[in-house]
Amino acid sequence: MSITATLFAQILTFGLLVWFVKDTLWGPMTRMLEDRKTRIAEGLAAAERGRREHELAEQRAEERLREAKAQAAEIIAQAQKRSAEIIDEAKNAATAESDRIKAAAEADLNQEIARAREQLRDQVVSLAVEGAGRVLSREVDAKVHEQALDDLVGQI
Repeated sequence: MSITATLFAQILTFGLLVWFVKDTLWGPMTRMLEDRKTRIAEGLAAAERGRREHELAEQRAEERLREAKAQAAEIIAQAQKRSAEIIDEAKNAATAESDRIKAAAEADLNQEIARAREQLRDQVVSLAVEGAGRVLSREVDAKVHEQALDDLVGQI
């Protein structure tokens, strides 16, 4: 055979090979590469969305943490205010109780003073009657002279 026929046969075989590769192998391989490219692009987009959502979630978490801290501070302030109110109420109740006890003690003291004065008056009257009886050298009857003794007690 001649070189030309062999060359034509090789060119024809090479053309058939190119056509076969293009038709049979190149199309599916291109589709497979396009599918892979699409999946990679979707994965990158999903990763970007996930990163954004993560950042937003962190911001929301920080905001909620700030709100929780503010709420905790408010609760503590209210608790301190309520404890101060309870202390004031207890002080007022203690003051009122001490005033009541003091008033009762003063009333008891005044009653004791009045009883002591009454006893002292009775003793003074009996001493005065006895002294007057001795001075007059006769017995003074307390029942007979009750009006005079009452006047004497009133003056004492």
